[in-house]
Amino acid sequence: MRKYETVFISDPDLQDQARLDLFDKVRNIIAKENGILLNFDDWGNKKMAYEIKKKLRGHYVCVTYGGTGDLVKELERNFRLTDDILKFMTILLSDDVTVESLEKEVADAQEAAKAAEELAAERETAAAAEKAVEESDETTEVQD
Repeated sequence: MRKYETVFISDPDLQDQARLDLFDKVRNIIAKENGILLNFDDWGNKKMAYEIKKKLRGHYVCVTYGGTGDLVKELERNFRLTDDILKFMTILLSDDVTVESLEKEVADAQEAAKAAEELAAERETAAAAEKAVEESDETTEVQD
């Protein structure tokens, strides 16, 4: 099994539902071809360096996954058939990886995301508490 990264640019004018359907299609192809999805990173709309299909902007997505060459062929075949994909590029990140190492990487990424969410929630709570203290100080000063 190999580890790949594919960056694709979709039409920036797609409706949200159509874009979500496209993303689901990519995920389904990876699952159908017995691949392991490691990361699906939606970078959003960005200005492109040059015009493609009369578009100056594109919606960028980076997908990291483990699979075989057949998975890459099927994914790229579907990209070519889809009019909503402006450009795509696949690179080989690692030549020989095991399913266990990929699954461990997925678990580690999920654990890191959970820790980041907890930290963000903790910061929000601290900021809210600080704001409440400031507001109570202001009301105390006004009453004096």
